Amino acid sequence: MPVIIDEVIISVEVDNQAAGGTAAPPALDVADRQALVAECVERVLDILEQKAER
Repeated sequence: MPVIIDEVIISVEVDNQAAGGTAAPPALDVADRQALVAECVERVLDILEQKAER
């Protein structure tokens, strides 16, 4: 006789404090932020260009 499972519940608790982690990412200086934004913009424009070519 087969067993049928109707529902599976998975519960996870994440706590960075015990692992020594921090809640906030390290702060970036202005040059790093501008470089990150420029790279993101470039990637988005590439994706939009690829979609337009289709």
